[in-house]
Amino acid sequence: MKFSVSEITELIRHRRTIYPKDHTDREVHREIIERVITNGTWAPTHGMTQPWRFTVFTGAGREDLSRFIGEEYRRITPPERFLQPKFDKLTARPMQSSVVIGLGMARDPSGKITERDELLAVACAVQNMYLTCAAYGLGAYWATGAPLVGAGMRTYLGLGEGDQAMGLFFIGYPAIEWPRGYRKPIDQVVTWRNS
Repeated sequence: MKFSVSEITELIRHRRTIYPKDHTDREVHREIIERVITNGTWAPTHGMTQPWRFTVFTGAGREDLSRFIGEEYRRITPPERFLQPKFDKLTARPMQSSVVIGLGMARDPSGKITERDELLAVACAVQNMYLTCAAYGLGAYWATGAPLVGAGMRTYLGLGEGDQAMGLFFIGYPAIEWPRGYRKPIDQVVTWRNS
């Protein structure tokens, strides 16, 4: 066997969501960010369209992202539903992580691959990124709230009309103990059909 199944299983089961509020201010170096993204691009992609697009925010770029998120939340939220604590949380997150990656799906111009397949390919890329972060001991969080996936964010990320913003991926060194995980036993989620 070329790879250790026990090691890949351990990595998969080790992966956790660690929120930006639980990240330290320690810098994640560019080489690591590039490895995380490169591993993302090795996800399955129907028709080799490779629809994933990434916008990396570091340093002062995170401040501009924070400003935009605040503006977008105000723009899309009716005044009677606006919540200051939610606004504060949304705008604080980019400054709590060393790196924020804007996630986008760019449709293949031929349209031969369904939009759903393209979205699923990006989701697979994000899982590869999550696993790579876990291997580095980095906390990661994929946020997909309304201000992060709408037309405003699509434009902000430089995506085209038929493309989609797919949220933000926050990366940072954890300030907390690595969380424990739990999954249901497979007999609760699997149906076997033998005929």
